Amino acid sequence: MASPKRLQGLTAATITPMTPDGEINLSVIGQYVDYLVKEQDVKNVFVNGTTGEGLALSTQERKQLAEEWVTKGKNKLDHVIIHVGALSLPEAKELAKHAAATGASGIAGIAPFFFKPTNKDTLVAFLREVASEAPGIPFYYYHIPPLTGVKIRVEELLDGIKEQIPTFQGVKFSDTDLLDFAQCVKNNKEQFVLLYGVDEHLLSALAMGASGAVGSTYNYLGKKNNLMLEAFAKQDLALAQRYQFCTGEFLSFVFKLGFGVAQTKAVMTFTSGIPMGPPRLPLLSASVDFIEKAKAKMESLIV
Repeated sequence: MASPKRLQGLTAATITPMTPDGEINLSVIGQYVDYLVKEQDVKNVFVNGTTGEGLALSTQERKQLAEEWVTKGKNKLDHVIIHVGALSLPEAKELAKHAAATGASGIAGIAPFFFKPTNKDTLVAFLREVASEAPGIPFYYYHIPPLTGVKIRVEELLDGIKEQIPTFQGVKFSDTDLLDFAQCVKNNKEQFVLLYGVDEHLLSALAMGASGAVGSTYNYLGKKNNLMLEAFAKQDLALAQRYQFCTGEFLSFVFKLGFGVAQTKAVMTFTSGIPMGPPRLPLLSASVDFIEKAKAKMESLIV
């Protein structure tokens, strides 16, 4: 499914639908694709990442999800990026090779998060091994130091990386260090796709020069965020701010209630009507109180 289009705009970090007993539910992926395209105007997806509980799934489950998203997204989605980050290098390489064979638009990998790299060269060596299993499709680095604990600056990582990893295409930057992000843009915007991954800060990243964004809220607030992108492109900062404040208002409210991947599944369920099911342990399902309050807040949002 490799796309000639450069990845830009919004990319939904997909949620993994599960049955009530906790098995992955492939039967609703087609409905999920149609919902994103028709209701949220989002045509790019990032599969098996943090929002998708990728690291809580078996290798086989991740392969099945990759296959289903590529199959159901054909001729409907512009990009299907498969996250292949794993606890071990062999597993990451296996997932990368499978994603390429499946027809994914690209793959993304994170830094090792148990035995952590302590410098750029070690991290690049690891990513090079993963990317080499999918030589025909773009490779993206998924930078998320709050979860991996690896704080090697992306500005440093990008310096000379194309010579080490020929398929390197860009970064999903899920951190609030806008200084690092700004330096990435300043030095690499023409060469790499720089996607911002903290939804509540997207407008700030756009001002810095972000190519686009990857995030969980684009599953259910994609339309509003697309309108923000349009307003920003037209240099209507006041309108762009109103849309960003809308996302911020919702997230600020649910953060106070306790918000994470499990709660995101609940929000997507009542917003889309697609049953997302429970999360995998150690995550616990959203409470009835959370669902009622979050739904009321969502319905009250006005731009």
